Amino acid sequence: MLVTKLCFFLFATDTIFVYPISTGRNLLQAKDACPVSFEFQNYTMITSQCKPPQYPAKQCCDAFLQFACPFVESLNNQSNDCISVMNGYIDQHGHYPTGLFASVCKGTQQGLPCPALAPSQSADRDETSSSQINRKLSLVYSFATTFMGVLLLVLFF
Repeated sequence: MLVTKLCFFLFATDTIFVYPISTGRNLLQAKDACPVSFEFQNYTMITSQCKPPQYPAKQCCDAFLQFACPFVESLNNQSNDCISVMNGYIDQHGHYPTGLFASVCKGTQQGLPCPALAPSQSADRDETSSSQINRKLSLVYSFATTFMGVLLLVLFF
C-alpha cells in the first residue's frame, strides 16, 4: 500500500492521486461520519516515537504509518471525515506542529509504503490483503482537510 505526496495537497483514491479542480463548493458539503472510532485508539505508537524538538523524520513517519495504515480504506474514502477526525486526535495527543507529517515524510511519486496487515488484523477490519495492496493513503490530504476545517472555523466564527 502506498501513501502519496504531491506538492502541497493530495487526494487519495483506490487507483490514482490527482489534484482536483475545485470551485470551493465542496468545502461546504457535509461528509459522512467516520466509521472508525479514532477517539479510542492508542496514540502512544506515535507520541512515544515522534518527539519534539527534533521530530526525527524516520521515527515520525514510521510511527504515523504504523498507526494510519490499518485504517487506509476508511482514510481513503473522501466521502467521510475520517482524515480530519484522525488528525484531530493525533494533534490532541501529540501537540504536533501543523503539517509535521506531511513535511517530514517523503516518498516516491507512488507514495509512502503501507505494509500489508497480518491476516488477523485485516479480518478485524473486514478487509482482505488483496484490497489493502490496492489502497492508498494520503498524508498531505489529511493535513489539507484539517487546514480547510480550521479555515472554515475562522471564516464563520
